[in-house]
Amino acid sequence: MRGMEWNGREIRILDQTRLPRREVWLTLSTTAQIARAITGMRIRGAPALGIIGAYGVAQAALRSKAKTTLGVFRDAEKAGAVLAFTRPTAVNLAWAINRTLDAGRAVVESADRDAIVKTLAEEANFIAEEDARACDAIARVGQEFVVPGARVLTHCNTGLLCTGGSGTALGVIRLAHESGKDIKVLATETRPLLQGARLTAWELGTLGVPHALIPDSAGPALLSRGEVDVVIVGADRIAANGDVANKIGTYSLALAAREAGVPFVVAAPVSTIDLAVPSGDLIPVEERSPDEVLSVLGTRVAPVGTGAVNPAFDVTPARFVTAIVTERGVVRPPFAESLRALVQPSS
Repeated sequence: MRGMEWNGREIRILDQTRLPRREVWLTLSTTAQIARAITGMRIRGAPALGIIGAYGVAQAALRSKAKTTLGVFRDAEKAGAVLAFTRPTAVNLAWAINRTLDAGRAVVESADRDAIVKTLAEEANFIAEEDARACDAIARVGQEFVVPGARVLTHCNTGLLCTGGSGTALGVIRLAHESGKDIKVLATETRPLLQGARLTAWELGTLGVPHALIPDSAGPALLSRGEVDVVIVGADRIAANGDVANKIGTYSLALAAREAGVPFVVAAPVSTIDLAVPSGDLIPVEERSPDEVLSVLGTRVAPVGTGAVNPAFDVTPARFVTAIVTERGVVRPPFAESLRALVQPSS
């Protein structure tokens, strides 16, 4: 099961807006097509956005009509700027684009056209491979939070569709299931685009993981009734102080988990940690179209003339986070010190 492929020239993605009814693969041949796929939520999830951004930079260089190596690289930079602008909250997108461009920048003066394209493509491949390994490591590290028979609550979609591997939070869940821990998963529907109902439930069902879908508003109630043993979510950006930006609705689950005395665990690769942002107050939160709230899967449900507010993410303060699970290990409070030590161990 994979959600994205790169054949050395074109990017193919499993269209997430068509799931679970149909499995439709889209071929993306231009920067504009990639940008529309990202903004249209045909591909989403912080690690996956980073990977497709990196491949988008390599593809732009490959398709460049410039006569000089520098011109080819400039076209790659332009593509990177366009793609980085599409989803401002997920830090992995800009991180992967910048890393790929840095690899090209290091050789641009000494490389010919083919060499610069090869360098960018290789870096994109490295990023995808690293993410797959990171998912496996996160899954292993996160097992300490999933006891046999655990009832696990998760929010949004954090599996193969939004990463280069088995997933972050869903990777932890998958390994727990495959290890015979006899877990049960409670997946939120994740309004307004229903990533939990459409995508997480599809992945869990495909993997054979016992699960039940719940309304977003039911999560706090189930926590208060003692029907959840651990909450595990992903992240789109983690600030230097441990504040976590994730899909809207995460904050309320963290509040309820703290009140109920239930561990609230964030699973994310190190690339999601942004030490340049001191706190969650400075994380840009994407505001999406009101139509997503006023309609359900394209069918209008609100009266004409009704407005809507549609923040795509919220920020959970670090004080409500029990631990952050990364491929390098578990990070615990105080996060300002532990996150910096994790990302910059020699400093």
